[in-house]
Amino acid sequence: MSTKIYNAPADLLGSETTQLGPTEWVLVDQQRINQFADATGDHQWIHVDEARAATGAYGATIAHGYLTLSMANYFLPQMLRVENISMGVNYGAENLRFPAVVKVNSLVRGVGEIIKVDSAKGGIRAVVRIKIEVQGGERPACVLDTISIYYP
Repeated sequence: MSTKIYNAPADLLGSETTQLGPTEWVLVDQQRINQFADATGDHQWIHVDEARAATGAYGATIAHGYLTLSMANYFLPQMLRVENISMGVNYGAENLRFPAVVKVNSLVRGVGEIIKVDSAKGGIRAVVRIKIEVQGGERPACVLDTISIYYP
């Protein structure tokens, strides 16, 4: 894994189509799923009841979609770093989809692509498409366009 490093926010300009990642694989185990359930109050059986989920559609518990989404925040700084900033702001996300589930004990990683860069609100706005892949999966578990603004 290598991190794409930009020396300053303005250096992002013109970087559209730059490929990012992949990151290292991360295990999504039952402890991580349970901690997310506790943090969000979402204790639906498909996530936390291992015995019941074993007889369900996926044969095991699965990670919450929003747990999978939250991994984007973990993977993005591993793929992209902008130096010499006063701050970076997570401005939002667009085009969020969950094409596949993450079964318990799966390995996931992030891959990305810079799809748009422009000036915004005194900084540089970057839109990065992140795909969260499941090892051995045919489709990504999550795809989103994350929007960050980097201020010099």
